[in-house]
Amino acid sequence: MIGRFLALAAAFLSLATAADAHTRSESHTTWLVDGSSVHLTFSVSDLEARRLTSDRRPPNNPQLIAYLVPRLGASADGKACKLAGKPRPVAAVTGYRRVEFLFDCPSTEGIVLRDSAFFELVPTHVNLAQIQTVKGDFAEEVLTADAQTIDMSKAKGGEIEGAGLLTFVKMGIMHIFTGIDHMSFLLGLVLISRRFKDLIFVITGFTIGHSLTLALAVTGVIRPHAEFIDALVALTIALIGVENLAVQVQRPKLFALWTAGVLFAMAGLKLVGIGLLPFTLLLGAGLFASNYLMIAGYVRDAGRLRLVITLIFGLIHGFGFAADLLNEAIPPAKLAELLVGFNLGVEAGQLTVVTVLVGIVTVLRRLKLALPRPIVVDVGASGLILIGMYWFISRSFG
Repeated sequence: MIGRFLALAAAFLSLATAADAHTRSESHTTWLVDGSSVHLTFSVSDLEARRLTSDRRPPNNPQLIAYLVPRLGASADGKACKLAGKPRPVAAVTGYRRVEFLFDCPSTEGIVLRDSAFFELVPTHVNLAQIQTVKGDFAEEVLTADAQTIDMSKAKGGEIEGAGLLTFVKMGIMHIFTGIDHMSFLLGLVLISRRFKDLIFVITGFTIGHSLTLALAVTGVIRPHAEFIDALVALTIALIGVENLAVQVQRPKLFALWTAGVLFAMAGLKLVGIGLLPFTLLLGAGLFASNYLMIAGYVRDAGRLRLVITLIFGLIHGFGFAADLLNEAIPPAKLAELLVGFNLGVEAGQLTVVTVLVGIVTVLRRLKLALPRPIVVDVGASGLILIGMYWFISRSFG
């Protein structure tokens, strides 16, 4: 088993290295078009902003602004809109940076918005853009390396009078489909579920957990540190992979000791000032992971236990889901609609992913092309461990 795991490690390590430490590299923009004036608010996480410095520390405000100025802007009728005044940093939630820009355009016709920030650093980077007008029109666009501009004349076709339920549903679906880390975790849930009943248990627990923390974060009751959440999301991916292997080879004690050992070692490094995550968080994670793996490895029917555990994992992922919303200019009156719509979108996205995975397995079995379950679990779980630990360590040490 150990030899098989090591043989798989090289292949999956190359995949993990190719993926960026923040998996889903993203930024947020809010554009308010008022006649010939364009007001832009650009938001990015500290973790993302570290890409701009050689020592991987967040840049200061002048450094961030100097990078953004030539990469953000607008034009009207083919002529560039002038920057009106100096860009200014404004308050943002913990773990994020926000800068405001104001552009004066020579015309109100043919306005095109432009954002090319971070695409040269991360080709898979996405910018989640909200476009509003003073009339109350609202639209959403996703900017990528291949599509860095928004033509307002074309964007109008997708506008609605204010943000509605379907807009928020779409946001939730997009979060799942563009989040490699969340989809990786869902793969782990499918692997660990031997029966359809088990899959219902784990999906139910995950849903309850992320719905609760999403609501707490968006309403401002709890504002988690974004970098901590990114690292913990990666840890859940590694843990679901470890559990799959522990159950498969029936050696939970060995895997529990190794998992706890890694986390306790990281806690020790934190005591000497190395690492980003708090000592108590790492210590608690080590104790939780080791006890969970021991219990799961010896419980004959662990379906109900996994409902509780995936609920805890869901709490962590819920804060990750909330990251997309904390910087959005959503009117307070839309808050309830946002939570319902975004949750529905997340559920639709994750059920689609799970259905596709289960459907592929079912078709392969009927065609007698499916590999034996032990091999599938070994390969899938080993990949989740390698990728999850790579992301976790990368995010833990910045």
